[in-house]
Order: sequence, then C-alpha cells, then structure tokens
Amino acid sequence: MIQFREIVTPVDCVMTEQSTLEEALKMIKDKKWNLLPITDGDRHIQGVFTRSGLYQMILDGRPLNTPIEAYIKRETQTIPVNTPYKQIEDLVKTSKAGTGVVVDEEDKVIGLLTKTEMVMALLKSANTLKDQLETILTHSNMGVLMTDEHLSIRYANESFTRITGRPVESVLTRQLHDVFPELPTGLEGSHHEPAIQSVLHLSSYETVNHQQGKIILLQDLSEIEKMAEELETVKKLKLTIETSLAHAFDGILMTDERNIITMVSPPMLELFNLEREDVLHQDAAKVLPELKLERVFKSESAEVSDFNERKGIKYIVHRIPIIREGRVIGAIGKVMFRQLNEVSELFRKLQRAESKASFYHRELQKTESARFTWDHILSEYPYMDKLKKSAAKAAKGRSTVLIRGESGTGKELFAHAIHNSSARSDGKFVIVNCAAIPEDLLESEFFGYEEGAFTGANRRGKVGKFDLANGGTLFLDEIGDMSISLQAKLLRVLQEREFYRVGGNERIKVDVRIIAATNRHLEEMVKEGQFREDLYYRLNVISLNIPPLRERVRDVEHLTQKLMIELNTMLGTSITGISEKAETALLQYDWPGNVRELRNVLERAITFAEHGYIQMEDLPEYLISNLPNRHVQPVSLAEDAELGAIKKALTQSNGNKAQAARLLGISRSGLYEKLKKYQLSKQSYHV
Repeated sequence: MIQFREIVTPVDCVMTEQSTLEEALKMIKDKKWNLLPITDGDRHIQGVFTRSGLYQMILDGRPLNTPIEAYIKRETQTIPVNTPYKQIEDLVKTSKAGTGVVVDEEDKVIGLLTKTEMVMALLKSANTLKDQLETILTHSNMGVLMTDEHLSIRYANESFTRITGRPVESVLTRQLHDVFPELPTGLEGSHHEPAIQSVLHLSSYETVNHQQGKIILLQDLSEIEKMAEELETVKKLKLTIETSLAHAFDGILMTDERNIITMVSPPMLELFNLEREDVLHQDAAKVLPELKLERVFKSESAEVSDFNERKGIKYIVHRIPIIREGRVIGAIGKVMFRQLNEVSELFRKLQRAESKASFYHRELQKTESARFTWDHILSEYPYMDKLKKSAAKAAKGRSTVLIRGESGTGKELFAHAIHNSSARSDGKFVIVNCAAIPEDLLESEFFGYEEGAFTGANRRGKVGKFDLANGGTLFLDEIGDMSISLQAKLLRVLQEREFYRVGGNERIKVDVRIIAATNRHLEEMVKEGQFREDLYYRLNVISLNIPPLRERVRDVEHLTQKLMIELNTMLGTSITGISEKAETALLQYDWPGNVRELRNVLERAITFAEHGYIQMEDLPEYLISNLPNRHVQPVSLAEDAELGAIKKALTQSNGNKAQAARLLGISRSGLYEKLKKYQLSKQSYHV
C-alpha cells in the first residue's frame, strides 16, 4: 500500500504576506506550482496565493515590488499528513481544487498534493499490483482462466496448460463454452468435474466496464489425491502411536512446546491414579509435578531421575526433549516402574561396562594423543570466544604458540585443541611438564640418550620426547621452570630443527611444532636473567593470554551447570541443581585456583549433597569464609553476574568505556545504559 507521505511534494521555501509580486512570480515559474502556501514565521498556514491571484495583480497593473497580502485567499483547507490513504483517494475524487496544502502533526506546512501526483501514484500502485498478481498466477499450482463480460477468454496461466494439455495461445479470445462445452451456465460459486482429471471452480468478477466476467480455477485431481493419501498416512501414524501408548509396558506421556499434555498412556494414569480427561490438555507441571518435565525445556538434553516412590512402588523418570531445528517443541516423560529388579540388574551391568570403559579411557589418555577440542572449552565470556577464534587461526599455521595464564585456567585444553585443529592432528601430541621432571633428567627426557650414556641408563637407550613428537606437536607445560642450560639446547632445536641424544654423536633431524605454556611473568624473568631473551622471542611468536575466572564472572554459572552434568556421570550421583544461596556464593568467590578449583569445589559439593540440590553447607568452609560478605542476601544471579562482569571489564580497561564495551561484547551506548542501571560511578570499580 502506498503511503501518503510518498506522494507529497515537499515545500522547501517560505512565502509570507509581505512577499512581493516579483518573488511570487519567480517562485511559481521555478516550481511550476498552481498555488503558493502563505505562512507565518512558524510555517503555520495563513492562506494561499493562486495563479488567479497572480493574474489579477498583473491585470491591476501592480508593480513587481507590491506585497501580495491583498490577493491572498484566506479560506484554505489543509490535509494532515497522517490522513489515511483511502480517505485521500476519496478527497481527490470529490475535490474541485487541483492542489492541496499538506501540514504535519503541529499544523506546519510541509508540502503540496496535486491530482496529477495522485493519479501517477495510483497508476504505479496498479502496475505493482498487476506485476505481483501475474507472478502469483504464473507460479500457482492451480490453472487459472479469466474471461471478459462476453465470456471471451482473456487470460490463462501456465498451470492451465500443464493440467489440460492445451497451450495458452490456443484458448485466448475463444469463448468459454467452446473450451469447456460440458460446462453448464449459471454455475458461479460451485464446483464441477470436467472431462479432464481436475476439479473446476467458477466465480464472477466485475470488469472495468462494470460487467460480469468469469474466473475459472482448475485443481489437478492427482494433487488432491496425493494430499488425501498424506492425510490418511498421518491418521494411520496417529492411530499407531495411540495404540502403542495404550499397550505400553511403562507409563508414557507427551507434551507440546508449552508443556501441555497431548498424549498419555494407561499405565501412567494407573500409577498416579488419574483419569484421562483430568490429564489431557493440562499443564504437566501442575497435573504431574513429580515428573519435572519442564527441566528439559531449559537443559535441552535427556536425563534420568533418581529412584522415586509412590504407593510403595519405586519408579524412574526418563525425561526426553523433542527438538526440531534447534528448538525444544515438546517433551516425552517415560516412567519405568514394572520389574525394576531386572532394570536394576541391567544398571549394574551398565555400571560394570562403564567401569571397564573408564579404565580403557584412562589407558588411552596415557598415549600420546590430544583429547580435547574447542567444544571442551566452555565459556560465555565474549573475550574467550575471540581468543578461541584467534587460537583456531593460529592452529592452521606452523608458528610456535605461547599460552599464558594463571594455574587452572585451561592452558592445556587450548594446547590440545590447537593440535586437534591443525594439519598435524594425525601426528602425536606429546606433553612435557617442565616443572614436574627433575632438572638433571629433563635433557634426557627431551632428547633421549644412547646406550650406556650414564650410570643407571637403560642398556638399549631411550627415545626422547622430540623423537616421539616428530611430525606432531610437543607441548612444553610450565616452560618458565626450565633451567638456563636446557633453554639454550631447546633454542638450538627450535632454530636448527635438529639435536643430539645424550651421549650420542648422531645428528637427528625432527619436524616438531612447539606449544608452550606458563603461569609466570616471562618478561620479568628475562630482565632478571632467569630466562633467555632469545628463547623468549622464539617462543612468543603467537601469544594467547587466558583470563582468570574472576575476570569472567558470567562463566561461573555456565561452567557450574556443565560441570554438574559431567560430575554426575563420573560420580554416579543425581544432583539436579544448586540452591540460590550456594550459587550466589560461587559467583562472589574470587577463584584463585580458577576452573580447576571450581571443578574440585563442585565435586566435593556433589559428594556431600543429600537432597538432590547443592546447598550452602555443602561448600567448603574456606570458600564461605573468604566471601566478600558472608551475610549478603542473594540477588538475581543474572544481574549479579552481569554487574561483576561490568566491573571487571572497567577495571581491566582502566576505565576506558569503549574498550570495556568491546571486552563485554556490547555497544558503548549499551554499556552506558547498564552503568546507569546499576548506578556505577568511577569509584565503584576502583580505577
């Protein structure tokens, strides 16, 4: 639909009562307008100066410098710019004036409307609608014919040819009853089946001559039959599901995206002593709160409850989300309560199988292979997402990568993920902890040794880590704890890509990519002579700095939920959540041990929890005693996390709001709104 504003001619000049004949004459000549709106200083309408007034002044012999005040037409109707378009159409049809003055919401003159502009706009709209209609008819699956008032066919689309086999050109200008002789007259608004395999619908329309033309719609019978077959298939599927539910061994219940019950099996009704009419189309959380189906709408993952009991009958609830296109559109609740002894035995077998699998998994971890990918690095902190993308780019090359960060931040996870996403992912991933191996053994660990190289050496010699990592990646953890002498030998390997085994004379060529990690300040160590400057620059080609957990507060809640799922699986527990007070305590704690400490705290809390939820008393005493204020009332966790993240970002950026906004992943205006919301002053974030 055309908007009224689109057809208004803007008035970009001002004429007043004191404007002269010469000014008016020039304006009408330049603008080619039939009238000029006369306004005061605030552009409010005072009248109009028409071509008739102009002619009259000339006939009266008025000089060019004569004001036009006496020739202004005072009685003037204006058109508000917000007038509905349909009303404008009616106004143009009935008005004798060729031009109207348009005003805005404050009654100030903004433009002119002429009948010519209106007609052109209507013509453009009609052409647009015509193009749209032709596009629809061209791509329609229905055959379409249109006749004039004499029943002569004026239009046919391609679908008509497909259905009838008659080319469009063969029916144009022909009489309708010549094309469809079996079609009786006076059949408007009803259906008919002609000789061809189609359903025909006939209706009338008003032509431009205000006569009755005909529109004929044809629908291919084969398409209708196909739709009927699909409908029958759906009916059969529904009947099959209902029959399966009726004879199901366990209780089964299904809900839609609003958690409203759509199907329920008799065993479910039997266990909870309910009637079908009391359950169907009701909220599952209200009718059967024991099932807790609403949980899967948040977790979006299947889960199995602990043992529950009703009327002395133990049962287990299996909650399954129904997901389509990444969105939960419903849930299935399966209640197993019959012959649970057999089920328990199966569980015991499963636990034994999982124990074996865990053993094999631990054995596998001992081999030289990377176990983690980017999916294992869990975070909702925007900077971490940016850091992962940078690390993924670095993985594609061959350059040395230096990963920096406090202990427990996940440096090794990054190293594993870099190797797994590199061209060397098929090669070995060998780890050397420079802080865990005695200094006198580090050289032999790195380079290996020949037979009889030193007292106590293996008779057959030993292959070093560089040998093992050939063609793959060598991860040097805690590189800052390496001795100066070994630093020099490592530098030679990085530069020359060759080394000698301890006690050997043979030069060994290697192709190894180095990933190093440290929690120490290497720049200070270089200044103090504790770390070689040339090795520092050799390692620091690509540097990744992992922020500590206290600087990404929003990750505490995210990691808590993910780690609880992992720990439940590992410990065989069924902890389903965490109390608000306990979660607030986790958000307020400073986490000097970072993610590793968070995982240990949660493992302890899950082990101690007795009621299915982690409570405040399940947390270690040292954590509770180190909170900023042990008696702070819980606040909204989302707001608390957001507030903490904002303070950390502002502190990290030294109060630079543009940089803080980038760290938070929001716009600068969005940051100002949040500063206003939380009433944060410069002093409140200690810059």
